Amino acid sequence: MTATYTFDVFSSLDGYGSCDADGDWGGYWGKQGPELLDHRLASFEAEQRMVFGATTFRQFVRMLAASTEESDVRDPWVTRMRNMPATVVSSTLEGPLDWPDATVVTGDAVDVVARLKQESDVPLRSHGSLSLNRALMAAGLVDRVRVTLFPVITGRTGTDPVLGGAADFDLELLEHRTLDRDIQELVYRPTLHVSRR
Repeated sequence: MTATYTFDVFSSLDGYGSCDADGDWGGYWGKQGPELLDHRLASFEAEQRMVFGATTFRQFVRMLAASTEESDVRDPWVTRMRNMPATVVSSTLEGPLDWPDATVVTGDAVDVVARLKQESDVPLRSHGSLSLNRALMAAGLVDRVRVTLFPVITGRTGTDPVLGGAADFDLELLEHRTLDRDIQELVYRPTLHVSRR
């Protein structure tokens, strides 16, 4: 049986995953509330294997190392995610890693994740890792795209276009919910768009 793979990402309305140093938004663009945080924690209750690219993994490790117990970075869902088994696809990282149960796997990400989907007994999930997940989507390996859409436009300070440079996809809406009045979570099944020309 093939494990389900979910690309999980936060985004501003204009499609950015973060903002530059001039932005004063803070984590979650300052829009998080109890519903979002409780929902995120609940979504990590089931056993899953996390999949990260090297850049996102390094960012998480740095962020957690620089944070305090009281900061947004240490929200309970992040702690739960960090304690899940993780596969890091990288040709540059070497162990030991500052992560409880992470394994570095070298090789082409498409081959690595195709193998993981065949071998894993639990669903696979990736938070962030934009270029990795764009490549996996193009290869047809992403079963779900979970976008948490924050009610902000970061036209001046936005960085990391979530789907910039991605292939064209048709999306089938599978789930949607509103959290804390203004935050939208949308779950889609992506299908590579076939030109009708």
